[in-house]
Amino acid sequence: AAFMALKEANGGVSWDNWPADHRRREPHVIAEIKRSDAFERHAFRQFLFFKQWTALHRYANDRGVAVIGDIPIFVAYDSADAWSHPHLFYFDDDGKPTVVAGVPPDYFSPTGQLWGNPLYRWDVHRQSGYAWWLDRMRATLRQVDLIRLDHFRGFAGYWAVPAGLPTAEIGEWRPGPGKHFLSALKDALGDLPIIAEDLGLITPDVVDLRDSFDLPGMRILQFGFGSPTDPFLPHNYVRNCVVYTGTHDNDTVKGWYKTAPQAEKKYCLKYLNTTAAKLPQAMVRAIWSSVANVVVAPLQDLLGLGPEARMNFPGKPAGNWGWRTSAAAIGDSLRDSLLELNTLYNRLPKR
Repeated sequence: AAFMALKEANGGVSWDNWPADHRRREPHVIAEIKRSDAFERHAFRQFLFFKQWTALHRYANDRGVAVIGDIPIFVAYDSADAWSHPHLFYFDDDGKPTVVAGVPPDYFSPTGQLWGNPLYRWDVHRQSGYAWWLDRMRATLRQVDLIRLDHFRGFAGYWAVPAGLPTAEIGEWRPGPGKHFLSALKDALGDLPIIAEDLGLITPDVVDLRDSFDLPGMRILQFGFGSPTDPFLPHNYVRNCVVYTGTHDNDTVKGWYKTAPQAEKKYCLKYLNTTAAKLPQAMVRAIWSSVANVVVAPLQDLLGLGPEARMNFPGKPAGNWGWRTSAAAIGDSLRDSLLELNTLYNRLPKR
């Protein structure tokens, strides 16, 4: 609330453009802003959000439904986290990043991906016993039941790009906190309720880190139709994984099929023994019938919707997360089909 009130007082600009005493959280600044109407307004909005979310979370849990939440490995630069804990990041004396996050060039992106997030000083985190990360995990687990750790590979090693460069072509691989970090989480939290988002450039050290803590990885069925040996196809799954028809970053099944290469379309329909018109239902059935311990289908695919219902376009700055459903769309037919699948493949909640 203090961060948002100060941001409002400074015309909405990024915190590195605030006056020095605001940037450095001088005690008189914090005391003054906490007496402001803006602080009270933001604090009350946050209170309402957490009150409503807690009620929704409890409602789901009471009906045998668990909630999965996301923790991205990195935080935004213009955030309360970076402003309030600058010593945990690679910042200069003025609070400017010296290196930022990204991924190196590959077949799909010749200049790499420049994300621009500030990078952690893992040595400082380690000295504190990862206190900030433990606070982050505990706060999230008060709101959800399972955590998907986004960009899990960054805990094994991450790409560091000098700040100010226009692309991610120039950078270096740096070691992540690895097993020492996850051991600290396990010591503090017990069994780790974590899903490892292990998509993208996955090297043996990432697999070793994931498997050393028995964390489930991810499989995306849409990615699997290039070859019979593809790990994203159901006959290649392992039990300890979480399978999606597609995630929030993917198009819907119908949307994916419209733009997929012809060879993948042909193999997909043959593999699933279905037609294009029935593809969403066939993909849902395929992952439900697999050996994977956990399966996830976006509501858009359960409803058989097209690309107009896509949730997110990675890299697109606006127009995302706008899709909404209606109560009328979720009728008896969907309920009955899900009940049938869950009964048939022994996926009913255990009570």
